[in-house]
Amino acid sequence: MSSTECVFCGLLAGQGETTWVARRDGASAFLPLAEGRLSPAHTVVVPNEHAVGIHDATAESLQAVVLLAQAVARAMERSIGARGVNILNASGPDSDQSVPHLHFHVIPRWQGDGLDTWPSTVSSHPLDDAWLGEVRAAIPA
Repeated sequence: MSSTECVFCGLLAGQGETTWVARRDGASAFLPLAEGRLSPAHTVVVPNEHAVGIHDATAESLQAVVLLAQAVARAMERSIGARGVNILNASGPDSDQSVPHLHFHVIPRWQGDGLDTWPSTVSSHPLDDAWLGEVRAAIPA
Protein backbone atom coordinates (compact mmCIF):
# COMPACT_ATOMS: atom_id res chain seq x y z
CA MET A 1 0.00 0.00 0.00
CA SER A 2 1.33 3.42 -0.88
CA SER A 3 0.92 6.51 1.24
CA THR A 4 -1.59 7.85 -1.31
CA GLU A 5 -3.91 4.91 -0.52
CA CYS A 6 -3.41 5.02 3.27
CA VAL A 7 -6.35 6.28 5.35
CA PHE A 8 -4.06 7.73 8.03
CA CYS A 9 -1.93 9.51 5.42
CA GLY A 10 -5.18 10.91 4.01
CA LEU A 11 -6.18 12.24 7.42
CA LEU A 12 -2.74 13.78 7.87
CA ALA A 13 -3.14 15.49 4.48
CA GLY A 14 -6.53 16.91 5.46
CA GLN A 15 -8.67 14.40 3.57
CA GLY A 16 -11.54 13.22 5.73
CA GLU A 17 -12.57 14.29 9.18
CA THR A 18 -11.04 13.44 12.50
CA THR A 19 -10.66 15.03 15.89
CA TRP A 20 -7.03 16.01 16.38
CA VAL A 21 -5.60 15.82 19.88
CA ALA A 22 -2.12 17.09 18.88
CA ARG A 23 -0.18 17.85 15.71
CA ARG A 24 3.63 17.93 15.83
CA ASP A 25 6.39 18.02 13.21
CA GLY A 26 7.04 14.27 13.27
CA ALA A 27 3.85 12.77 14.71
CA SER A 28 0.17 13.47 15.26
CA ALA A 29 -2.52 12.22 17.63
CA PHE A 30 -6.25 11.88 17.02
CA LEU A 31 -9.34 10.21 18.42
CA PRO A 32 -10.38 6.92 16.80
CA LEU A 33 -13.97 6.52 15.65
CA ALA A 34 -16.31 6.45 18.64
CA GLU A 35 -17.32 2.82 18.07
CA GLY A 36 -13.67 1.74 18.21
CA ARG A 37 -12.70 3.50 21.46
CA LEU A 38 -11.68 1.14 24.25
CA SER A 39 -12.06 3.83 26.91
CA PRO A 40 -12.94 7.51 27.11
CA ALA A 41 -10.11 9.65 25.63
CA HIS A 42 -8.57 6.64 23.78
CA THR A 43 -6.12 8.30 21.37
CA VAL A 44 -4.18 7.09 18.32
CA VAL A 45 -0.65 8.39 17.73
CA VAL A 46 0.87 8.10 14.23
CA PRO A 47 4.07 9.24 12.53
CA ASN A 48 3.49 11.94 9.94
CA GLU A 49 5.59 10.03 7.40
CA HIS A 50 4.18 6.78 6.10
CA ALA A 51 5.53 3.54 7.54
CA VAL A 52 3.52 0.34 7.56
CA GLY A 53 4.76 -0.73 10.99
CA ILE A 54 7.62 -0.83 13.41
CA HIS A 55 9.67 -2.93 10.97
CA ASP A 56 10.03 -0.18 8.36
CA ALA A 57 9.69 3.03 10.39
CA THR A 58 12.65 5.36 10.58
CA ALA A 59 14.33 6.05 13.91
CA GLU A 60 13.08 9.63 13.67
CA SER A 61 9.47 8.52 13.19
CA LEU A 62 9.68 6.07 16.07
CA GLN A 63 11.13 8.73 18.34
CA ALA A 64 8.45 11.25 17.36
CA VAL A 65 5.63 8.75 17.93
CA VAL A 66 6.91 7.52 21.29
CA LEU A 67 7.55 11.04 22.57
CA LEU A 68 4.07 12.19 21.53
CA ALA A 69 2.51 9.06 23.09
CA GLN A 70 4.34 9.95 26.31
CA ALA A 71 3.09 13.55 26.15
CA VAL A 72 -0.49 12.34 25.60
CA ALA A 73 -0.21 9.87 28.51
CA ARG A 74 1.14 12.59 30.81
CA ALA A 75 -1.64 14.96 29.72
CA MET A 76 -4.25 12.26 30.44
CA GLU A 77 -2.88 11.81 33.94
CA ARG A 78 -2.84 15.56 34.68
CA SER A 79 -6.16 16.46 33.08
CA ILE A 80 -8.51 13.47 33.51
CA GLY A 81 -6.83 11.55 36.33
CA ALA A 82 -5.81 8.51 34.25
CA ARG A 83 -2.91 7.27 36.38
CA GLY A 84 -2.19 4.45 33.94
CA VAL A 85 -2.25 3.87 30.20
CA ASN A 86 -2.00 0.88 27.93
CA ILE A 87 0.00 1.44 24.76
CA LEU A 88 -1.12 -1.01 22.06
CA ASN A 89 0.50 -1.62 18.68
CA ALA A 90 0.18 -4.29 16.01
CA SER A 91 2.76 -4.27 13.22
CA GLY A 92 2.85 -6.49 10.16
CA PRO A 93 0.49 -8.75 8.24
CA ASP A 94 0.40 -11.51 10.88
CA SER A 95 -0.36 -9.17 13.80
CA ASP A 96 -4.02 -8.29 13.19
CA GLN A 97 -2.95 -4.74 12.31
CA SER A 98 -6.12 -2.88 11.32
CA VAL A 99 -4.59 0.01 9.33
CA PRO A 100 -1.25 -0.50 7.55
CA HIS A 101 0.30 2.71 8.93
CA LEU A 102 2.34 2.57 12.13
CA HIS A 103 0.16 3.63 15.05
CA PHE A 104 0.06 3.36 18.79
CA HIS A 105 -3.17 3.34 20.77
CA VAL A 106 -2.86 5.30 24.02
CA ILE A 107 -5.64 3.99 26.23
CA PRO A 108 -6.15 5.82 29.52
CA ARG A 109 -6.82 3.60 32.52
CA TRP A 110 -8.32 4.07 35.95
CA GLN A 111 -8.31 1.64 38.86
CA GLY A 112 -11.26 -0.73 38.58
CA ASP A 113 -12.36 0.54 35.14
CA GLY A 114 -13.23 -2.99 33.96
CA LEU A 115 -11.11 -2.98 30.79
CA ASP A 116 -8.90 -6.01 30.20
CA THR A 117 -6.26 -5.27 27.58
CA TRP A 118 -3.83 -8.01 28.55
CA PRO A 119 -3.90 -10.99 26.14
CA SER A 120 -6.05 -13.84 27.38
CA THR A 121 -4.50 -16.46 25.09
CA VAL A 122 -0.96 -17.43 24.09
CA SER A 123 0.53 -18.34 20.72
CA SER A 124 0.77 -22.01 19.87
CA HIS A 125 3.50 -21.42 17.24
CA PRO A 126 6.44 -23.77 17.95
CA LEU A 127 10.10 -22.69 17.81
CA ASP A 128 13.17 -24.89 18.15
CA ASP A 129 15.70 -24.40 20.93
CA ALA A 130 18.02 -22.30 18.72
CA TRP A 131 15.59 -19.37 18.44
CA LEU A 132 17.23 -17.15 21.08
CA GLY A 133 20.68 -17.37 19.49
CA GLU A 134 19.20 -16.71 16.05
CA VAL A 135 17.35 -13.61 17.24
CA ARG A 136 20.42 -12.31 19.08
CA ALA A 137 22.56 -12.80 15.95
CA ALA A 138 20.02 -10.97 13.78
CA ILE A 139 20.06 -7.82 15.95
CA PRO A 140 22.52 -5.28 14.56
CA ALA A 141 25.32 -4.23 16.92
